[in-house]
Amino acid sequence: MRSTKTRLLEDFARYMQVQAALAETRPKQSLPSITISRQAGAGGTTVARLLAEGLGDKSGRPWTVFDKNLAEVVLRDHNLPAPVERFMHEDAPPVIRDAVAELLGVHPSGWKLVEHTTATILRLANLGHAIFVGRGSNIITANRKNVLHVRLVAPYALRVKNVEDFYHLSPQEAAEFISVTEEARRRYVKRYFKAEIDDPLCYHLVVNTGLIGYEDAARMIGDATRKLPQHVL
Repeated sequence: MRSTKTRLLEDFARYMQVQAALAETRPKQSLPSITISRQAGAGGTTVARLLAEGLGDKSGRPWTVFDKNLAEVVLRDHNLPAPVERFMHEDAPPVIRDAVAELLGVHPSGWKLVEHTTATILRLANLGHAIFVGRGSNIITANRKNVLHVRLVAPYALRVKNVEDFYHLSPQEAAEFISVTEEARRRYVKRYFKAEIDDPLCYHLVVNTGLIGYEDAARMIGDATRKLPQHVL
């Protein structure tokens, strides 16, 4: 049985092969992409997967979700050692640890990793048909007219229940998970992009998955994506 990492890498390889082939035949237009920012427990990864399936079915061309697998792509793009992957979460190491670690050659600083991640996200956004989950991707691609920016939210009690079920945690553990994760994501966006993660003006759509569910959220986002204007590159 294939490991999750193997499956993600195979999906990415397929995506790159198809995009390279299409580049030879399609008009030089920017294909759409999507960024998804999410509250913990609001279904970010689930909605992203449903979106990729739905949009792929409609277009006949694959969409790829870049979530945890984005680290693999960044490592490959910038020839970074595999152990660096554990430093690539949205909750990056503090500034002092960054400076000491880089001086000692232990790993690239948080700033350098964000620089690498930014370059990779922009490259993939240029290819199109990419769905980025987190990593400040909405800020990174803010000036790209072919990218739709979405924020997923849900009532707190529902998010706690979702985290309980998904990770098999107690209610207290789920609440702690949400608190730690939310603070980490907020700090990451504030530190590296000087922005507030929950600022609605950073997004085209703010979708409450607690009211409409994951499947309807994916359909709504898909419909909005299809209406993005095409731009000549």
